Amino acid sequence: METIHIYHTNDLHSHFEHWPKISRLIRERVKKHREAGEEVFVFDIGDHVDRWHPYTEGTMGKGNAGLLEEAGYTAVTIGNNEGITLPYEGLDNLYPENSFDVLIANFYNKNGRRPDWAKPFNIYTTAAGTRVGVIGLTAYFSLFYKLLGWRLTDPFEELRRQLPSLKEQSDVIILLSHLGLYEDEKIAGEFPEIDVILGGHTHHVLHEGKLVNRTLLAAAGKYGNFAGHVTLGIENGQISSKSARLYKIEGTPPERWELDETEALFEMGRSLLEKKVAEVEPLTADFFIDSDLPQILCEALREWCDADCAFLNAGLILGPLEGDVTKFDLLSICPHPINPCTVTLEGDELKEILRMTLDESMPHVEVKGLGFRGTVMGKFVYDRIEILKKERDFLIDGKTIEPERQYIVAIPDMFTFGRFFPQIVRSDSKYYYMPEFLRDVLEWKLNRL
Repeated sequence: METIHIYHTNDLHSHFEHWPKISRLIRERVKKHREAGEEVFVFDIGDHVDRWHPYTEGTMGKGNAGLLEEAGYTAVTIGNNEGITLPYEGLDNLYPENSFDVLIANFYNKNGRRPDWAKPFNIYTTAAGTRVGVIGLTAYFSLFYKLLGWRLTDPFEELRRQLPSLKEQSDVIILLSHLGLYEDEKIAGEFPEIDVILGGHTHHVLHEGKLVNRTLLAAAGKYGNFAGHVTLGIENGQISSKSARLYKIEGTPPERWELDETEALFEMGRSLLEKKVAEVEPLTADFFIDSDLPQILCEALREWCDADCAFLNAGLILGPLEGDVTKFDLLSICPHPINPCTVTLEGDELKEILRMTLDESMPHVEVKGLGFRGTVMGKFVYDRIEILKKERDFLIDGKTIEPERQYIVAIPDMFTFGRFFPQIVRSDSKYYYMPEFLRDVLEWKLNRL
């Protein structure tokens, strides 16, 4: 009999308040298992990086990679936050100095070759001779990767290409999947040769795992609220038992050393971002009444995208600015990994969408995900859009909207996802400006005031 222990994390999103406890738990348990002569592996399933945190922003994610290295991770795959919120150079330089493997089968340079720091899978051989094959896949946001200079392939097609070779070399197959629970369940149904799927992306919590056919699915939620542990029993080179559990991290009172480590990361990030980028007179920000900074950002968005008009939600700006403005200040008031975007709409479509923005409930809607790192939507702000309240009609650049005319509208890319504006989500005429975030556009505008 052989016992293999697998520890896994996913979707930390730079919530470092939980990292000290997770890191210590993993290091202590790895030491305990190895002293007992048991095999142990540690994997991260992506989105460890999130540029809302100053330490991540200040190090462009390399600080996150260093933390994984210190904790002794065996391998990682990338999530969409590593893949499409870092510029090309940022991702290309994220991992080369680390000793753990980066496994991502459906990821290539635009020329169709893999970067030197990534490979589709790796085979780990235990002391007893069991061959553990581990493969990684990331969510299929092919358009965004293409805009940044990468090429992504369909994860199911890539699995079909890689599995024959992987199966030939492995006794146990583990998938690191930053695809989401629905895709993981589908893979378990179509590829029974995969023994364990360690999942992420959709932030699902599987307290004791989930068995789909013969495949064990495991996942640890988000933000480091849990750490996962899968145990495999091996007999005569084959799996005889498998189980999953989660260790609760959230809600356990932090010790002083944990608070100190978390604060130290924040302060290191702050110091890296204390670079003056602008100087301004007092500029106000408010979610629910007219204020300076949301309007300035809206104007900047239209100018940056050279659009006919623009609109956005005031909840994107989390605070005011005054005097010397640093990179840290801009991150603090606009922490979202949201890109500028344009969508081309016919006049009638545009009018319908603008009427939706006037719904009195919209400013108070709580927003989660979609790249948004604030709390509520906030009131809508417009540039080159005039509201004629009596007719609930609009002027674009002082002129009546023409029903069949095509208008280029600048928006935050969060409006192209989710449920707020179905017409925008369905549109085939969207264009994303990458890798710049809204805070980069705001910095550009503040320097032009």
